[in-house]
Amino acid sequence: MKPEPNGDLSQASDEELVRLVCLGKRELFGHLVGRYQRSVYHIVQGILGNPADSEEVLQESFLKALQHIGGFRGEAQFRTWLTRIAINEARMRLRKYRPKLHDSIDEAPEEGMDMRPRELRDWQPNPEEKLAEAELARLLEKAIRALPSIYREVLVLRDLEHLSNEEAAQALGISLPATKARLLRARLMMRDYLTPHFQHRWHHRLLDRFAQLRRHP
Repeated sequence: MKPEPNGDLSQASDEELVRLVCLGKRELFGHLVGRYQRSVYHIVQGILGNPADSEEVLQESFLKALQHIGGFRGEAQFRTWLTRIAINEARMRLRKYRPKLHDSIDEAPEEGMDMRPRELRDWQPNPEEKLAEAELARLLEKAIRALPSIYREVLVLRDLEHLSNEEAAQALGISLPATKARLLRARLMMRDYLTPHFQHRWHHRLLDRFAQLRRHP
């Protein structure tokens, strides 16, 4: 058995933290939570589209991971193993509360539901740019939520959380060819959904919307 390391464990590998948690140091599981809670939340949110339920599923996923961490065999990365637990929990929530979770894609998204990582910027967009960015974020979210679940899941894993094809396949419990096929189909569906919205420049679309508001106060 490996000796227990001393000092700060925040930089320890996932495998080392898992080993120590399995030895009884359950408090170290918090390091793993800190590393992956944001990405797991985004994956769950991409599947459920509901912040409150996503928060609950996030907590349930980490609790289940802690309860079953002794069964982690290292055949996949810990992140992939955890992601698969979260996906299964989200799927169960969808099956149990489907009427509650499937809000209309035409409803305005909740504030703060942007799934893109936030970055510090040295400049601030002007009002038109802010409106364009907000409109784009809403449009992308609606497009993702409009996808059938099997395509939404793989798109979130690959294009939003940047898992590899192999990691996504392991997390979804499907073959690598099936993962690639679903991803291609998801991207094509996204393209078909988004293409009509980009036939005009942003400022033309914004002016059209402004004119419509003027006609229908």
